[in-house]
Amino acid sequence: MGSVRKLIAFGMLIAAAAVADQAQAAAPKMFVEGDMVLAQACVLNNRFRHNEGVVWRVRVRDAATGQPLDNKGLKSVVVELPDGKKIPMKYGPHPKGQSEDFFWSTSWKVPENYPTGTFAYTVVATDQKGDTARWQPFNVKNSQLTVTDE
Repeated sequence: MGSVRKLIAFGMLIAAAAVADQAQAAAPKMFVEGDMVLAQACVLNNRFRHNEGVVWRVRVRDAATGQPLDNKGLKSVVVELPDGKKIPMKYGPHPKGQSEDFFWSTSWKVPENYPTGTFAYTVVATDQKGDTARWQPFNVKNSQLTVTDE
């Protein structure tokens, strides 16, 4: 009887270890935070006219430590537009030297023929091992990228 209990206990221990390994593998390794600004003034904005510049600024952090991940810790960070366009981001300081803060950023000029309306975009960060973190703004019109003629 004692050996059966030991065998059951050992089996439960192995099952618990397997569940813990799966939970650790599924836990997010990083998270993304960011905003959009008007290119000419670096003012928070989500409404852009045709031919205006959109700038995305993003910080990707290690989920365990909260520390920012730079271009040594990440393979890539890209903005994906709903039309399939992927815009790569670069890591560095504010381009106008207004801050000692470092982050990922990219810009995009809204094409003259781009449709008007509200669009969901996604930021995808990929680390050196190929793990990814995806981020989208809230599913609320005022948080989405809006292209307008006004």
